[in-house]
Amino acid sequence: MKTGMIRTLLLGVLLAAGSAMAADFKVGVVDTERILRESAPALKAEKKIEKEFSGRDLEIKKLMKQAKELQTLLEKEVAGLSEAEHRNKERELSALNVNLQRMQREFREDLSLRKNEELAVVLERANKAIQSIAESEKYDLILQEAVYRNPKVDITDKVLKNLALDKADGK
Repeated sequence: MKTGMIRTLLLGVLLAAGSAMAADFKVGVVDTERILRESAPALKAEKKIEKEFSGRDLEIKKLMKQAKELQTLLEKEVAGLSEAEHRNKERELSALNVNLQRMQREFREDLSLRKNEELAVVLERANKAIQSIAESEKYDLILQEAVYRNPKVDITDKVLKNLALDKADGK
């Protein structure tokens, strides 16, 4: 009976100590996707990329319009063109489509590469902001990905604010 009481008392002490430790444990969660969508550095990077690729995008759209016009011409004037002219126009359209597909593929690959480069910079800045918040507010653990996050532990707004201040300070 004595050993049963000692075990119960020991278990109570351990549970009380565990509860006290858990009360001091501070956790935060950050929505990385939201940081990449809404943060000032992410929006700036998006505009930078858009400006950088706008010329190529216009060129592709111009070629698409040209191909569509040539296709329409071929469809409308089938009877008015000689066999040789018709074949030449079809070859021209085929070459234009091949060139257009190549340009679109290269555009997508280059755009994807640049986006990844810029997002890596944004994530690096976000990680520094998270580190700063963790140190200043004494967090024990901050998670960047979670299946579920309680709004009480979500510090995404703090990170967004920190990144906006970082931008305003000229960093």
